[in-house]
Amino acid sequence: MINFTSLKQFPPGFIWGVATSAFQIEGASSQDGRGPSIWDDFCSVPGAIADGSDGTVACNHYNLWQQDLDMIAALGVDAYRFSISWPRIRPTGSGAFNEKGLDFYERLIDGLLERGLKPYVTYNHWDLPSSLQQSGGWANRDTAYRFVEYAEKVSARMGNRLAAITTHNEPWVMAVLGYEQGIFAPGIKDRKASVQASHHLLLSHGLAMQALRAQGTTAKLGIVLNLSPIHSLTESDKDRAAARLEDGKLLRWYMDPLFNRGYPQDVLDHYGADAPILHDGDLAAIAQPMDYLGVNYYTRTVVGADGQWDKSKSPYSLTDMGWEVYPQGLTELLIRLHRDYPVPPLNITENGGAFKDELCDGGIHDTDRTQYLAGHIDAVADAMRQGVPMEGYMVWSLMDNFEWASGYAKRFGIVHVDYATQKRTLKDSAHWYANLLRNSA
Repeated sequence: MINFTSLKQFPPGFIWGVATSAFQIEGASSQDGRGPSIWDDFCSVPGAIADGSDGTVACNHYNLWQQDLDMIAALGVDAYRFSISWPRIRPTGSGAFNEKGLDFYERLIDGLLERGLKPYVTYNHWDLPSSLQQSGGWANRDTAYRFVEYAEKVSARMGNRLAAITTHNEPWVMAVLGYEQGIFAPGIKDRKASVQASHHLLLSHGLAMQALRAQGTTAKLGIVLNLSPIHSLTESDKDRAAARLEDGKLLRWYMDPLFNRGYPQDVLDHYGADAPILHDGDLAAIAQPMDYLGVNYYTRTVVGADGQWDKSKSPYSLTDMGWEVYPQGLTELLIRLHRDYPVPPLNITENGGAFKDELCDGGIHDTDRTQYLAGHIDAVADAMRQGVPMEGYMVWSLMDNFEWASGYAKRFGIVHVDYATQKRTLKDSAHWYANLLRNSA
């Protein structure tokens, strides 16, 4: 367990926060002109969501946002990371903009500022407007240009009230889980489409960065990647080669072009005819200077050449998602990023664990989650002691919510949500986090 006083070793100005995303908490799926997203469509596919649920109501944050902001402020954090729903802003993805959607986020941002909280905003957290998917979605180059238009509109209205703007959250998830494995929206199983989608996501990031800087936004600009250290199952040459390739597909495929190295040749060779189609100037557009890089970390990845690793044999405890609790992997990852790339300051934009929570005497005594958070905060401190430039840490997530293909069965929140009544109850982990920040101020 972390020594609670150790937060004093974090520098002045280090940002502590909590994080959510629009589709997972907002609900109000057809209220005030919001259009359908690919996740609305995916939820309607029989068997796509483990518990058969959807995001129609979720945490009803769209209507309960004021009490939720009060709750965030009471935690004593510095910042709130949330996403803007693209189909709430531009319901068809390419047609008219929705003033009621823009007004909602302006109220939300002003509410944060009134409470002394820094708004950290993500423009794309997976909820692509359905109509754009009908034209190929992220596999269609045109979607990149539609994203830039949407980003420009939002930034023109509220960009100078934001502390930071993230273009995309976890492009790997959108491209691979959504377009290759088909287990996330839009549910497509086509590796060529997946690889092309990954390129268009990166291209749209770079083009949006250029456009927002041309607008003169004062917000810090960056992207958020889901990353982990890739360990080989054994030291055999075959396992090591498999781990190297997996590292290429997860980390180097995104980090290399972002830092002006182009796509890694070993991964291009692996994709062969499925490699992405590039236009002149694409790689230069992607490699825009960033003010920060967001890192989402949950666990390590272990890879063998001959099939999936049996996690039941792990010496480490597992979360309710079946993921190892492996905080030392975060230190390893951060040191590697700092060593191998000219990274800007790094932000941990998501970190947390799903555990089986039970209400007991009106509370949730989630010691396992508290230990998870404590160990990973300590891992960030360890990376900083070894010279890694760190700027912030945000807990995933503020509250229990719609956990994508798992529905409502998995709970990541430090705040419990009773979905029938929408009652919020701070778990012990939330009290611990608040006390940690209060005692270290």
